[in-house]
Amino acid sequence: MDKRLLDILVCPVTKGPLIYDKDNQELLCTGSRLAYPIRDDIPVMLSDEARHLTLEEIEKLKKTRHG
Repeated sequence: MDKRLLDILVCPVTKGPLIYDKDNQELLCTGSRLAYPIRDDIPVMLSDEARHLTLEEIEKLKKTRHG
């Protein structure tokens, strides 16, 4: 994922920042609790295509971000 692209992309629902999940090829938003897929190196920024994050995933992200 291109760092410059990640810097300008935001969640279409909350307009908040996204976290790149390289292992699962997704862009994650803790605010909307959605994970947007990346297909063929193209982020699919449609809420209808996103999956809902589990509470465990959200807690893990919070711990990772806040050390």
